[in-house]
Amino acid sequence: MLATERSRSRALAVIVALVLAVGAPRLYAQVRIAVVDMQRSLLDTEDGRRAKNQLKKLFEDRQTELNGRQDALKRMKEDIEKQKNVLSRDALQKRMDEYSKAFLELQQSFNEYQAQLAQKEAELTKQILVNLQGVVRQIGTADGYTVILDSGAVVWSPTHLDLTDRVIQEYNAQHPVTQAPATPATPTPPAAPAGDAGARPPATPRRDAGARPPGTGGASPHPRAQNQP
Repeated sequence: MLATERSRSRALAVIVALVLAVGAPRLYAQVRIAVVDMQRSLLDTEDGRRAKNQLKKLFEDRQTELNGRQDALKRMKEDIEKQKNVLSRDALQKRMDEYSKAFLELQQSFNEYQAQLAQKEAELTKQILVNLQGVVRQIGTADGYTVILDSGAVVWSPTHLDLTDRVIQEYNAQHPVTQAPATPATPTPPAAPAGDAGARPPATPRRDAGARPPGTGGASPHPRAQNQP
């Protein structure tokens, strides 16, 4: 969604540049331009922080389940290794087939959880973005701006043209939350199951990479970074 907005901002920036080139210098004096960091505005509003906390809780619940299932796969691997010299060929193959099935099911769950996080993020941020755009339009109309661009689509601009802090303040004033948000934390997608998709068991999961999402962050709520256990 933000990518779409940035594409529109780039198009607007090109249009503004062409207009200035044709109508300068008299027209230039009449043009008022500002920029807003829509990504930071989304993350730093009280609604945005609350959305991040909800995504963080969803991630933690899913990660706990994945970690438990990875531990079960590790134990299954250890049992197979211990018994491979005493089991018959058919019995060993059966155990390996059971392991492969469990591993593939874990991979499928991982993919499903990622999709759930992405869907939840879209649900939580859709209205926030709509409200943010409304605040930007109000500021633009009230202060007579010709155009307000997303700073993510602008190579450079003077700091005095940046309205991000003002947009965040006015958003919070117009859309107060009933409960103060906790310290923002960036959600991370569940850690992918280790190993390959074949019968070879995966390596032991790394707890430092998979079990905990970062405590703070400035990235989009959309889980956009992945950790490998």
